[in-house]
Formats: sequence, structure tokens, C-alpha cells
Amino acid sequence: MALLSCTLTAHAQFQIQDSHSTASFRGVHSLGNGIAWVSGTEGTVLRTTDDGTTWQRCATPPNADNLDFRGIQAFDQNTAIVMSSGLGDLSRLYKTTDACKTWKLVFTNPDKDGFWDAIQFSDKDHNFGVLLGDPVKGIFVVLVTFNGGERWERQTLEATQDINGESVFAASNSSLLISHPGYRRFCTGGSGGPRVIRLGAGSSNTSGPMPEKSKWDAGLLAERLKSFKQRPSSGCFSIAEDPSGVTVAVGGDYMEPNDSRYTAWTSSRRKSQEVDERFEFHLANSPPHGYRSSVAYDASTRTWITVGPNGTDISRDDGKNWNALKPAAQDAPDADKNWNALSLPFVVGPHGRIGKLRPETLKP
Repeated sequence: MALLSCTLTAHAQFQIQDSHSTASFRGVHSLGNGIAWVSGTEGTVLRTTDDGTTWQRCATPPNADNLDFRGIQAFDQNTAIVMSSGLGDLSRLYKTTDACKTWKLVFTNPDKDGFWDAIQFSDKDHNFGVLLGDPVKGIFVVLVTFNGGERWERQTLEATQDINGESVFAASNSSLLISHPGYRRFCTGGSGGPRVIRLGAGSSNTSGPMPEKSKWDAGLLAERLKSFKQRPSSGCFSIAEDPSGVTVAVGGDYMEPNDSRYTAWTSSRRKSQEVDERFEFHLANSPPHGYRSSVAYDASTRTWITVGPNGTDISRDDGKNWNALKPAAQDAPDADKNWNALSLPFVVGPHGRIGKLRPETLKP
């Protein structure tokens, strides 16, 4: 069956949208009901309220013309927070509440050697959010907010051993996963090798400020992902889960995008509220056909989809086997390629590239 699945392809694909932009996009957040936000280089933020028929160019946040906005989280058609990634104070958060006519600088990276990688807010409670950054002095940077991003505080992490060059990739704003407040994971890569890490005991306080110290036992709550590569350009780039708690991680080596080895892992363990739960990840039997930077789950068809520079793949068996998704006759010949990030039905990439998944694409 594994050999058969490698040869199968599915058809129908992304309909290319007109963004009227040349920015490279890595941030995208679709809220449904036709509302989506996109972010990228040169301080670029776009917004649609008509399901992608038109994309509005937002006002550039103050002093952000040269910033790379790699993550965006929207609350509604008027409110969003955008995150820039860069060394030190080039990592910033801006917030708009007036449909991106104006922006307020709400937070600047206080660590001169820091670099922010991802920002996520709880879908059920937009007041709670998490900001993730590369290690500073051997400690992964995790900051939390309880008031919609207006104020952030650092979460103290313990037992951060065995990092040794490990970092987080800011490729698609999807290396961080928040199922609900108090339950958050992120995946890593780099020369330290890939892991999926979950914050542990003391991390479930949702009624007020975080405890002074939230313990983080890397031996208990970190799962090493199988990979023969331990390079700065390789590892896990994105994680997602379905409503039952099945978790899928994707990645690879962005310097060797056609290498399909070690590009997807899956965990069938169901989630629970137990703080000592460990997720056991296994390599996909038939992996995606190259490096993948973003993965998402479509609940209506029970299908996983992952994208990267050289193609798009789907899985209908919880990430165990992946099939290439190829353009249909009505699609552009390269509709499956050159993508960075997903927030269904939208996908974004370099040079102002935005696509929208055709409704029939994922139907069995």
C-alpha cells in the first residue's frame, strides 16, 4: 500500500488570487465568513472581507517599512496583531482595531539577541496568546498575554537542557500550536535536531498572570523526532492537530527542498488534560514529496494538506501516507508550488502569491 500511495495523485488545486503586491508572504490567518488577513515583507499587510475576491492593502505600521511580518493573528474583520521577525528590536508586535487604517506598536523584543518565530491566540478566547522565540542564553523565549496582546510577560522555563543549536523556524507562523489555554506545544529544528516540546506543570492557569515559575521537564514533555539530519536548515517547521488530538508535524531541509526523507511525522495519541502525557511521533510511511513549511487539517473532509516550494500533498489517514496534489486543467501549471503558509482555504507564498483552495479539491 505504501508503494501504491506514492504513485497516486489527486487533482484540483489553488486558484491564484490577485494581491497587487510583490511582497513575500509567510503570515496568513483565515477567520471564515470571507475574512482573512495576510502579512509579509516590507511591512506589508493585506485584508479581505469578500473571501478573496479583492484584497485591501493596509496602512503600513509606524516605522515598519523594512520589517518582515512573518505572523499574523486576526480576531475579526477590524482587529488583528501582526508579528515581525528579526534580530533584537526588529521583532515587534503591532495591533489594529480599525480595519488596519492605523496601527499601535504594542511590544518590542527586549532581547538584543532574540528572534521571534510565531504568535498564536486561543480560538475560543482571543484574550489569551503565546509568543515564541529562539533561545536566548540557552532558554527558549515564551511570552504570554491575557488581554489580547496589550501586555506580555515572560514564562519562566526550567530544564532546557540539550538545546545545542536547536531553534524554531519562522517559516509559516505554524511551529507553535495552542489547542486551548494552558496546553501549548512547539516544534524545533536546527543542528540540535527536531523535537516537539510541550509546556508542562503549572501552565494551565487561565484566570490570571502565569505562576512565577512554570516547570518544563524536557525529558518528560519533549518528543525527539526521528531524523538523520541535524543541520541549521533542517527539522520540524509546522504542526497541526485535528479535533480528536491527532497531531501531524512537517518539515525537512529547506536547503534541499526536493529531499523527501524525514519530512512528516504523525502522532495518534489523543489529547487529555493530564500534564504528564507524552505524544509519541512516528515517521510517515509515504512522506510528502519534499520539504514542507506548513500543514493544516480540513475537518469537513478529514483531510490533511501540506505545502512547500516544490509541491502540495494531502493525507487521508492522519499523516501516515501522503499523495501529491496536482493542478487540474483549469489551474495554473504551477498552482501546486511556491507556497509558504496555509490557513484554509488560503495559502500564501513569495512575490505576492496568494491562492484559494477550490472547494472540490479535498472531496474524496
